[in-house]
Amino acid sequence: MSHSFYRISQSLRVDHGRSAGVLLAIAAALAAGWLAWAFKAQVTRYEVSDSARLEMDGAAYPVETSVAGRLLSSHLDLGRQVRAGEILAELESKDQQLSLHEEQVHRASLQPQLAALQSQMKLEDLGRTDERQVLNLSVEGAEAQYRQADAQATLAETEARRAVQLRADGLISQADAQRIQADAQSKRAAAESVKTGISRLTPELQVRERAREVRLKQVAADLAKLQADAETSSANIQRLEYEIERRGVRAPIDGVLSECAALRVGEHVVEGQQLGVVVPRGRVQVIAEFAPAAALGKVRPGQKAAVRLEGFPWAQFGTLPATVERVAGDIRGGKIRVELAVAPGVHSRIPIQHGLPGSVEIEIERASPAILLLRSVGQSLGAH
Repeated sequence: MSHSFYRISQSLRVDHGRSAGVLLAIAAALAAGWLAWAFKAQVTRYEVSDSARLEMDGAAYPVETSVAGRLLSSHLDLGRQVRAGEILAELESKDQQLSLHEEQVHRASLQPQLAALQSQMKLEDLGRTDERQVLNLSVEGAEAQYRQADAQATLAETEARRAVQLRADGLISQADAQRIQADAQSKRAAAESVKTGISRLTPELQVRERAREVRLKQVAADLAKLQADAETSSANIQRLEYEIERRGVRAPIDGVLSECAALRVGEHVVEGQQLGVVVPRGRVQVIAEFAPAAALGKVRPGQKAAVRLEGFPWAQFGTLPATVERVAGDIRGGKIRVELAVAPGVHSRIPIQHGLPGSVEIEIERASPAILLLRSVGQSLGAH
């Protein structure tokens, strides 16, 4: 015990406080360095998306069937370039084609009947005009004949009166006087007959015109019926052509086929079934979804981001640099939609194409460690 006390007293005589000073100096330097780092250094904060996906900036259009039927042919090849209106698949339309042919034959059979009725109406109109012209000529001729017969009858009547006077004077015989009177009566009767014939011409024409009007109305009714039948047939043809057209599934826009359904010829498809998607040519963008607490008030246009794609390890393939373009102002499905533009001219080993899934890290701010620590403490205290 006395030996240990001696050793301790000797150590105290030798020690003049130098080691403690050095240690305190080192501790002070470390504390100063840590404080300088905590207040001066800048640490980047990131928000990571719940999900992300590469898409073309143009809207993708689904390729759907508008009717149900049996698949007759298919040109749905994944990744194939297509043009708007190009036939991508055809459904069986044999029934509609047979009905269309039948309706076309029916409409063709109506054309000669329509032409015959139209020709008949023209002939009836032409006959009416001709009859009126003939009537005018007949009336003029009959009137001329009447004037001639009337003049002859008047002359004969004058001679008959003279013959009566001559007979009274005994200058002519009784037989000659009677003959002259009979001739005058005959000529007057002939003139009256011509006059009666003139009066019959107009009523006869009116009777003929009434009969012609009846025939024209019947022809017009038959013509209207045939025209209605022809219009109905044309409407049926258009409907059948539309039905056949609907059985051809066409590309809605120019683009590339994506998400093609695995279908075999002869397989039955239902109305509205999606056969694929046409992705338009354009610029690739990133669509990311964030939790509202992570995006609202933090994610803004212009912020830098890095895109990591599933199936392509970032340590090997790297990431895609991107920039925030638009941030949705409403919440849909519990998520906030954020659209990002891939940096132009990026040379990546990743095949950039529509539909690749991944995640996005957005640089939301740069702050000192001290501020981040104070925020964490404040959040912890607020939680309690």
